[in-house]
Amino acid sequence: MSKTAKASKAEAEVLSELRPGQSVELLKELHILTREGRLNQDSRRKLKQVYHLFQFIEKLLRELPDDGAQASLADHGAGKSYLGFIIYDLFFKQRGAGHVYGIETRAELVEKSRALAQRLGFDRMAFLNLTVAESASAPELPPRIDVVTALHACDTATDDAIAFGLAKKARFMVLVPCCQAEIAACLRETKALALSRTPLAELWRHPLHTREIGSQLTNVLRCLYLEANGYQVTVTELVGWEHSLKNELIIARHTGQRKASAAERLRELLEQFGLASLLETRFRLS
Repeated sequence: MSKTAKASKAEAEVLSELRPGQSVELLKELHILTREGRLNQDSRRKLKQVYHLFQFIEKLLRELPDDGAQASLADHGAGKSYLGFIIYDLFFKQRGAGHVYGIETRAELVEKSRALAQRLGFDRMAFLNLTVAESASAPELPPRIDVVTALHACDTATDDAIAFGLAKKARFMVLVPCCQAEIAACLRETKALALSRTPLAELWRHPLHTREIGSQLTNVLRCLYLEANGYQVTVTELVGWEHSLKNELIIARHTGQRKASAAERLRELLEQFGLASLLETRFRLS
């Protein structure tokens, strides 16, 4: 087989893995594709994750009025904005309205994303160098956001995204938590007291178990908190576990029906695990 034929075959294989209408130029700019238009193992895994997440988000966007034509989406902890750019490219670009906001605290990444959006003509994308606390009241953002996303927002950044979504009365939140360390640290601090009080503390006596229980408990608390604030919550996996260990996907749909039972369970769990102080910080209930 000639070099030209091999190149054509390789290009065809790559294109077969891309969604219809996907900009190859964008994927090269994001370094998901190489300059030659190839996928390596790492970028293939990253693309698979983002595509899977896009499938969930696209369905939610289409539930909005006019098939999502006027939708607004805010991506927290945007990083290099892989997710925001791909959502814009596959959903917003073909529409004449709607807006994607990327919110990121690292100024250099914000500037790079702004420059890339300008090069590609993605004029309804905005990138804001803000913390979540700042973004909730920033004049650059509308008073209401339809969809809030947070892909691998580290530790409490997922909680910050939830707080933003509540403040903006988001219709949907799509969260893939990452590196949940805060609860694990609290469990370590209260371990001695907990062991003397309840045999359940054996679940987090060993450091490895502390990390695992802390991660699991964090997401359980988040789900209860969302339900207590009027959201219907679904928890599933993003992709197969062979692709990523940071794989829990939380989808929250606003119903307006606050669940008193969820609020009560949240309080009970925090009390049981010696974490009641978080009712004054992360899990404030009205």
